[in-house]
Amino acid sequence: MFSQRPRKVSVLGLLALIGFLFVGTVSAAGLMVPKGQQSSLAIRDHRVHVIIEDGYVITEVEQVFANPGTQDFDALYSFPVPEHAAVAEFTYWIDGQPVTGEVVRKQRAREIYAQEKAAGRETALAEKNEYRTFDISVAAVRAGQDVRTRLVYLQTAHTDTGIGRYVYPLEEGGVDEQRNAFWDVRDAVTGQFSFTLDLKSSYPLDAVRLPAQPGAQIDQLDPGLWRVTLGALPAAIQADFDEQIAVLEESGSVSPESVAQSSVANLDTDIVVYWRHQAGLPGSVDLVTHKPDPSGRGTFMLTLTPGDDLPLITEGRDWVFVLDVSGSMRGKFATLAEGVEKALMQLETQDRFRIVTFNNSSREITSGYVNATPENVSHYIERVRNLQANGGTNLYAGLMTGLKSLDDDRSTGIVLVTDGVANVGVTEKKKFLKLLDKRDVRLFTFVMGNSANRPLLEAMTEVSNGFSMAASNSDDIAGQLKLATGKLAFHAMHDVHLDIDGIRAADLQPDVIGSVYRGEQLVIFGHYWGDGEAEVRLKARVAGSPISYRTRFMFPDQSRLNPEIERLWAYRQIEYLQSQLDYFGADADVEDAIADLAVEFGLVTDFTSMLVVRDEVFDAMGIKRTNRDRVAGERSVREQRAAQQPVSRRVDQQQPMFNQSRPSHTGGGALGLELLFLGLLALFGRHLRTRGRIQKKK
Repeated sequence: MFSQRPRKVSVLGLLALIGFLFVGTVSAAGLMVPKGQQSSLAIRDHRVHVIIEDGYVITEVEQVFANPGTQDFDALYSFPVPEHAAVAEFTYWIDGQPVTGEVVRKQRAREIYAQEKAAGRETALAEKNEYRTFDISVAAVRAGQDVRTRLVYLQTAHTDTGIGRYVYPLEEGGVDEQRNAFWDVRDAVTGQFSFTLDLKSSYPLDAVRLPAQPGAQIDQLDPGLWRVTLGALPAAIQADFDEQIAVLEESGSVSPESVAQSSVANLDTDIVVYWRHQAGLPGSVDLVTHKPDPSGRGTFMLTLTPGDDLPLITEGRDWVFVLDVSGSMRGKFATLAEGVEKALMQLETQDRFRIVTFNNSSREITSGYVNATPENVSHYIERVRNLQANGGTNLYAGLMTGLKSLDDDRSTGIVLVTDGVANVGVTEKKKFLKLLDKRDVRLFTFVMGNSANRPLLEAMTEVSNGFSMAASNSDDIAGQLKLATGKLAFHAMHDVHLDIDGIRAADLQPDVIGSVYRGEQLVIFGHYWGDGEAEVRLKARVAGSPISYRTRFMFPDQSRLNPEIERLWAYRQIEYLQSQLDYFGADADVEDAIADLAVEFGLVTDFTSMLVVRDEVFDAMGIKRTNRDRVAGERSVREQRAAQQPVSRRVDQQQPMFNQSRPSHTGGGALGLELLFLGLLALFGRHLRTRGRIQKKK
């Protein structure tokens, strides 16, 4: 449910709302120092401002590192890479003035950073650690002084079946064992933590929800603007808070020290924000463009939200459960067994199933497909209960076994339960992709944890025309379940293809769409030249039969209010080129193409870093200030947009592409499959973090 804020707050409510204290049980993002080093470095302030509008998200993170000690120290701040996020700005304050970073090829950036550090001059570096984290290195935090940094990243807004979702990721994930063995993480914010999210929507919203932050203040400022704030108590209850805390202190229920400590924020819990569109909204086509020069090249972001016209699946299906029983599952396996039990008990009698497990190797415990009779279900539930978790993670062997003995005459789905961090046997991404590319099977994964190998798991589902869904410990797990099962209960659009005629359009990303499941939006980036009316056609196959949609609308000759989509297009293109490296192997030309795009559009990638040095060093090194100028232009335009009401981006009103309303969760048809996956997702439910609390005075 999307609940409203209470007008009155009880004492227990106050205990949940005090400050932003999290007592986490997971690895956290934060300031990192070598183990055993007695550094006094701390995160003094951590402020986050998020803007969601026009189909994309801008996240700005400002931090202050404090060094109250008598020695200079270097700082390394790390936080998880958000889903498909492009770093667009890194700014470091030198002598009290902000200096915006420039993107440089990674090796050269590291050399310059090391050179400036050795010379004792202020310098900073932002890098991407593969799929795991963004790392910010700062040299040096002077004794008795503070260092201020700002990081800005962009990503498309995620909306599924009428539910929008944004995650500010802070749970590091703990999958990098070598790093964890070397570093300590200090995740406490000793000064101010604040989180503000402004959500602008031209489509009406019913509600906004933060499931894991009961202290969040949610305000609807006008029909098209909602604001979420964290980090301080709502003003309306501050007086009650002060009065009741005084009573608690006087009675000895809490100590003044614990109340003071509760103002410290620990950066170990994701912030998940949901928003829900009103039911009954039409299927639509939305267009956002940026074309400052009428005679030049424009960039567009085209968002297609199909109507609810995909039919239910009624025939029996085959299910293959591929379960990770490696040592990393120890302590969680009883929950996994319980989940499989619930899943098997919800299969229809016309369904069949197999169960495959893997650790150092793989084995099948069902000896082929078995019918989902009560007797078979009961027998294999007991077999799963008796399994033991140990050994490494040979994901490739598990998939190989799961893909054996498929029946071409029946629809087959593989449910993979793992974090995807393969460490035994085959670990090359391209071999996983080639393995699935040869099979007519749908792979469904739930990507759990910010440091899970999301690129591998998502790529495998794309190759198989399945889907992956992210799940955070701070999510509404039941809600994520509804999103997944709503897709599996209905046929999907496969072999999807988009055509644009009437104007010159090119460089579309994604260039191959694959499949679109119920409730999913299709977001296409591309370039165009000229202006005028275009015909857009969407073609696909549903249950083996062709289906098509079409509409006509205008592309403008000039538009200046959304320069960020140029970077979003570039990052999509970079992700495509990276997928070519993953599939075909190392290629110097492709790597150069990624680096060239990243430098041109100011993006941090596996091959580039964002470097900050003094202005005179940039000049001496011959590094142009193109990103500084781009950042200034984007900030200026954002100020203009902030003063405006939300603008409708729908372009197919005159000729609607889709005849049906958008799908929502108000309809039926997915309950059985919700129960099917409820057990598997229960595996993750046990990891919900402990809520903040006030310690009792001893």
